[in-house]
Amino acid sequence: MPENRYPAVPGQSRQPRRGQEHFAAPLDEGGLGAVDAVDTREKPSSLWRDAWLAMRVNPLFWVAGAIILVVVTVAAFPQLFTSLDPRLSCSLANAYGPPQAGHIFGFDHQGCDIYTRVIYGARASVIVGVLSTALVVVFGTLVGAIAGYFGGLFDTLLSRLTDIFFAVPLVLAAIVIMSLAPSRTTVTVALVLAAFGWTQIARITRGSVLSVKNNEFVTAARSLGMGKAGILVKHVLPNSAAPIIVYATVALGTFIVAEATLSFLGIGLPPSVVSWGGDISQYQRAIRVQPEIILYPAAGLALTVLGFIMMGDVVRDALDPKARKR
Repeated sequence: MPENRYPAVPGQSRQPRRGQEHFAAPLDEGGLGAVDAVDTREKPSSLWRDAWLAMRVNPLFWVAGAIILVVVTVAAFPQLFTSLDPRLSCSLANAYGPPQAGHIFGFDHQGCDIYTRVIYGARASVIVGVLSTALVVVFGTLVGAIAGYFGGLFDTLLSRLTDIFFAVPLVLAAIVIMSLAPSRTTVTVALVLAAFGWTQIARITRGSVLSVKNNEFVTAARSLGMGKAGILVKHVLPNSAAPIIVYATVALGTFIVAEATLSFLGIGLPPSVVSWGGDISQYQRAIRVQPEIILYPAAGLALTVLGFIMMGDVVRDALDPKARKR
């Protein structure tokens, strides 16, 4: 019979034919080690790390960050930018006075320094915006997470409650409530805005939780015996946070505009509290005599809102993998 009639079985050695030579390259020359090599020194990639890498090369991120940093610094430390008190340094002799040394924006109808009022007006707007956003994020996320994760009766009741509040316009509801409020402070305005502004983030959280709760890592945690509350807090919410952060960034600017609207209508913050909306309302009486004075608080309000909206767009694009590929 001819030699090597049957093919060799995989895994078994086979003797080469007489006079035939075989060559096997060493493993280090085959390139497999270089292909399979893994650099353990590099940090593992994650959604937040990729988002930061995408944001830091975006010029809008630095522009929006600079605007927000300036506004927050002015609101927290107004004494660094002016030595005057917006309520005690007024003189009717300076009413509608032109700009001069130390008073670069001039004076308003009560002889108050406009620059000082613009600086101190940032504090009320930022406090109301940040406090309203924090309350909305906490309550809206709680409602949306419970409705989306537990489902059933919870989802039905909380979704119908969200629809009821969603049908009420935010500014209209705030006008009605603030007209009945016994006191008007920054906390009162923030509570009223948060009471009717949580519906959108509740819907966003519910949809995000619904898309995450059936993933493999949630099933693995459930199979290991982790409770529903633990899975929701440790696994579902952290992986649903991206759209919540994006909305919170944009909503902060929205609440600042809402506070300015209420103050402009005279039912927001009282005149004793310096705010951009209140100054715009007061300065509109001089729009034909000295129209430029209304531009200063309006410019501060517009730049602040623009900064937060641009930051929200940058964060949204960075946290959306599809947007990074486009």
